[in-house]
Amino acid sequence: MTELTFLGTGTSQGVPIIGCQCEVCQSSSPKDKRLRSSALVKYQGMTILVDAGPDFRMQMLREGVSHLDAILLTHNHKDHTGGLDDVRSLNYIDRKAAEIYCEEPVLKTLKNDYAYAFADHKYPGAPEWHVHLIDERPFRVDPTGETGDLEWVHDVGYFYRKPDGTLVPSDNAVSPAPHENANIIPIRGYHDKMPVLGFRFGDIAYITDMSMLPEEEMEKLQGLEHLTLNTVGYHPHHSHFSLDEALELADRVGAAHTWLTHLSHSFPPHRSFSAELKELCRKRHIRSSVLPAFDGLTIKG
Repeated sequence: MTELTFLGTGTSQGVPIIGCQCEVCQSSSPKDKRLRSSALVKYQGMTILVDAGPDFRMQMLREGVSHLDAILLTHNHKDHTGGLDDVRSLNYIDRKAAEIYCEEPVLKTLKNDYAYAFADHKYPGAPEWHVHLIDERPFRVDPTGETGDLEWVHDVGYFYRKPDGTLVPSDNAVSPAPHENANIIPIRGYHDKMPVLGFRFGDIAYITDMSMLPEEEMEKLQGLEHLTLNTVGYHPHHSHFSLDEALELADRVGAAHTWLTHLSHSFPPHRSFSAELKELCRKRHIRSSVLPAFDGLTIKG
């Protein structure tokens, strides 16, 4: 069984937005409090994080997470990568580098944003990552890893111990992700003109930050129990699906359940929006049950 928990379902600013006095931002309902979009997936015995935005630390604490087998990054915007420094806590607990899966352009951004993590002489305590480069091909996440156990040397940093007992400085290795016995299917889409990835885990597909999904990717979405789609508002948007576009896509895919995420404060409060969506689906004869996701919601497929 696959299980996905929505860690955050808000836009890049989150909800409530700083200083906003609208009905949604002033709502007292927990379902209207939306951290930046991210998901925690339990799949084939692994715990996998999709995106680590600025709210990563709070999300991990809220869900009681102390171990991750992999972190998958959809793209390189800060609301999806801004929390990666906080994997340091998991480095210390697991004595392992964080296994990060991303495309080449995302890696280039990480090297710029987190230059201290890739330096030849790293600052002691910098985050430890093992980056696996992926593309549109299905790939395998391997929870065992091959980098060995990290050993912390006080005020010096992390090292790997070789069989002969010598210590070798860690280097935040980069390597291609394996494709044999693949267990995760990437879904190519576009965030305005930026190529981004969604991911399919068994009967659940997680898609965020897309405004266009190529026709050739539709086959990857057949036979789903749950589909997650992003939408930021009622009106057309250059880099996200509008509500009409999300509903049309939900109907085409025909998953039993479609969950909307990356939601802005332009939609009404959760209870009202849920009722509105049910009525829209009834009137349009949409095959999928479409509802807004909320932080902490867990779905199973």
